[in-house]
Amino acid sequence: MPFVIRSCVIGGSNMGILLSAPQTEFEIIEEEWRDAVKQIAKRGEFIGGASVARFEKAFAEYIGAQGMVGVGNGTDALILALKSLGIGPGDEVITVANTFVATVAAIHHVGARAVLVDCDERTYLMDIGKVTQAVTARTKAIIAVHLYGQMVDLHELLPWAEERGIAVIEDGAQAVGARLYNRAVGNWGQLACFSFYPDKNLGAFGDAGGITGSSPELLSTLRKLRNHGGEMRYQHELPGFNSRLDPIQAIALDIKLKYIEQWTAKRIQIAKWYEHELNGISNVVLPCHRNDQSHVFHLFVIRVPDLARSSLMKHLQKKGILTGIHYPTPVHLTPAFSYLGYGPGDFQTSEKASKEILSLPMNITVSEQDVETVAKEIRNLLGGVSI
Repeated sequence: MPFVIRSCVIGGSNMGILLSAPQTEFEIIEEEWRDAVKQIAKRGEFIGGASVARFEKAFAEYIGAQGMVGVGNGTDALILALKSLGIGPGDEVITVANTFVATVAAIHHVGARAVLVDCDERTYLMDIGKVTQAVTARTKAIIAVHLYGQMVDLHELLPWAEERGIAVIEDGAQAVGARLYNRAVGNWGQLACFSFYPDKNLGAFGDAGGITGSSPELLSTLRKLRNHGGEMRYQHELPGFNSRLDPIQAIALDIKLKYIEQWTAKRIQIAKWYEHELNGISNVVLPCHRNDQSHVFHLFVIRVPDLARSSLMKHLQKKGILTGIHYPTPVHLTPAFSYLGYGPGDFQTSEKASKEILSLPMNITVSEQDVETVAKEIRNLLGGVSI
């Protein structure tokens, strides 16, 4: 779920507190990555090859899945996952209104109809109770979005869906490294889709994506779909796509995977600092989570009164603190998906949250002092003020 990343320069020299900092991760792995890229260049292995296979194997083992299929980006991962399950025109796929637009776009592009449900008012995750109410005879799949780094609890939904022949697909783009009941994101649904966009917890140096699963048949179908319909060159068994994971990106991801537990622990620590410093500030609602590794804080999202959010963002920016909104418009209110027939008021929790949520700086460079600075500036503007 992309967010454009730009450095903030204050007074012409000093860096501000960045919302995301993939450039720092690049510096950490740069030498090892460059050496590996030189080797694939010498071999002329520019498409596929051992580098891609090595990362696919390592990531599947990390997740605990049978296999992983690398693809061009996270949106393609969703499209190919739906395609592999045979979902198309006449089918319905349920997902949440509070998500990045790509989740719903993927449903559209396979010819199915997106059926949206509202999010939970505390976690902003898909409301499972509303999912079960939205099922019809046409429902073929549910896409559960693990949002902001926090897992949707699927342990009751999975057997319920299986009894009805409904596939569950995880959108794990923001939650690599998360675990619930000692079970990793990407090892719950029939398939799980990942974006490795640069600002993700596990991010490439460009677009990249992947799909995990434990069905050999589905994994084989996905390998064909990503490569013009066949696993071998010039063997086209079905109409396919051109969506292969670039080996240059696979190398970066394979190296970064060695750091993911360390970086996840840092994100969780930063979140604890925020919670300590922001606790008790008037007009600030902190994230609701289980206080375990089921939330790995791709984003640290607070809520503030809608009348104050714009002023707070401007105030923080003047102090060199970059923030974001994920997401400013629920999917059902975007022009692209007005044809679904939803309108204002249909998903009140998502709509209210979109006016109040604010993402604070969250990346491995954020220090305890940075958090104290952010909290001080928020307190200066909002603390004790009646809004």
